[in-house]
Amino acid sequence: MAAVPTELSLPPLQELRFDSGRLCLDLVATAHPDERLTSPDRLSAWLVGARLVPAGIAPPALTPAWLAAFRELRGHIAQLVRGELAGRPAPAALERVNLLARAAPPAPCAVRTAEGTLVRSLQAEPGCPALLAAVARDAVNLLTDPTVRGCLRQCEGDNCQLLYLDTSRGRRRRWCSSEVCGNRERVARHRRRAALARA
Repeated sequence: MAAVPTELSLPPLQELRFDSGRLCLDLVATAHPDERLTSPDRLSAWLVGARLVPAGIAPPALTPAWLAAFRELRGHIAQLVRGELAGRPAPAALERVNLLARAAPPAPCAVRTAEGTLVRSLQAEPGCPALLAAVARDAVNLLTDPTVRGCLRQCEGDNCQLLYLDTSRGRRRRWCSSEVCGNRERVARHRRRAALARA
């Protein structure tokens, strides 16, 4: 691979989330509130958006089998992380994530653009096992680092299952997004107060 990035045409990324604080949690977020990885093209867009494949580098040709593999890993990571938060071990999920983490992740390299700046590329076109390994290793690193694991949270918003790292001052963040779930909570609180005042 080791190609200099060029402009690519990918599906729009507005519906995909990349704000959880960890790669593995960003993958889990693609299932909420509805399935977002609906096609190999959408997975390809996620791989670029999550920076597993550098921007401007053509992602590998994905098949429905890739989509199934990433969705399966996503389910195992979600089960494992939620189990850790709830104090309920998920041995089958842990075994599967560890198995997928064994493969070598994509090897990065630096290439020079026409303008002379260095940008990230990959040594070779990554296969599905290599990209799965990168996400699985991120989950292993997250769950085995006590400091980072201590920042794990699940959104307190109604009907929101999103997981994120709370890196706020004082570790008091309650929602995946203050603009979405936080705003809904503030609106609901205002309505409750208004209803009490009318009563």
